[in-house]
Amino acid sequence: MTLSLYIAQRFLRALGIVAGAFAGVLFLIEIVEKIRSISAEQGGLADAATLAALSLPKTLYSIFPLITVLAAVVLFLGLARSSELVVIRAAGRSALRMLMAPVMVALLLGVVLVMVGNPIVSATTQRAEEIEGQMRAEGTQTISVSREGIWMRQGTADGGQAVIHALRGNTDATALYDVTFLVFDAERGPIRRLDAASAQLGPGAWDLRDAKDWPLGTSTNPERDATHHDQLLLPSTLTAKSIADSFDAPSAVPIWELPSFISALEEAGFSARRHLVWLQAELSQPLMMAAMVLLAAGFTMRHARFGGTGGRVLMALLAGLSVFFLRNMAQVLGDNGQIPPALAGWAPPAIAAMLALAWLLQQEEG
Repeated sequence: MTLSLYIAQRFLRALGIVAGAFAGVLFLIEIVEKIRSISAEQGGLADAATLAALSLPKTLYSIFPLITVLAAVVLFLGLARSSELVVIRAAGRSALRMLMAPVMVALLLGVVLVMVGNPIVSATTQRAEEIEGQMRAEGTQTISVSREGIWMRQGTADGGQAVIHALRGNTDATALYDVTFLVFDAERGPIRRLDAASAQLGPGAWDLRDAKDWPLGTSTNPERDATHHDQLLLPSTLTAKSIADSFDAPSAVPIWELPSFISALEEAGFSARRHLVWLQAELSQPLMMAAMVLLAAGFTMRHARFGGTGGRVLMALLAGLSVFFLRNMAQVLGDNGQIPPALAGWAPPAIAAMLALAWLLQQEEG
């Protein structure tokens, strides 16, 4: 028990050192990027530093499996160079049994990251996007999906806003059904309301079918002056690409809210495949981190006198990078519908863990 606690403490220390080094370097990169992306009129160095600090958790979170494999390499190299591995084996402790401590730490840390770190990353990312949008005077187009349907907001040519609500739509929200348009003037408030059975987004306009138009801003009795149209074109600044870009990215939704968000998307008629794949990938994060520890151990848990340390470290890093990119590729395949979401999320870490265990057994028991 004492030995396991010692190894776990060493692993946590290595993880803290590696994560701290990455955080420092990434913060400098982020702040330089933010300074380049915002002008002097939009903000100064303090604003750039704030945006960089808010963006840092997302970047660190996305590469934490790589940080884990580096920390495991640091741990096992340190144990090998101090001959502690030899002493542990001489005391009758097998390599696989010794690995239980860092693997359990990686699993528990992965659970904490998913349950606590994921919501923090979502909150800081959204806050950074809000601040950056305010600096650039952007954000006139937003989209929200709930159980009541889909809500959109777009800018108008005269500087006003148009709010759109539909009970359902197609997968990319370019065709809406049971839709309401409420047009606001910047100074006079609501000036027009339109209800339509359907609306199809075309180049520069919504094509409304079976529409009723109320002139709220120019009539004393909008219901009396309302007009019916079999077809009506309403100018729009939205495009299919801007709608797709405005949907919340899966990483922007906290994992605690992701199941209900997926249900709301599906009930509104939209595809939730990206979010399903992301959910499975997040749930498999603890296994991913444990697999990274096993990969590092398979290449670096040997005595330093055997030589070839540099090559083994390089092989461990390449193996970790390969699994990391395999996971990203599996997510892309899952997003495109070529493999099931569960397979996209769980297959890469499971394969990596099994291959690492097989390699360790061959090395230790071979």
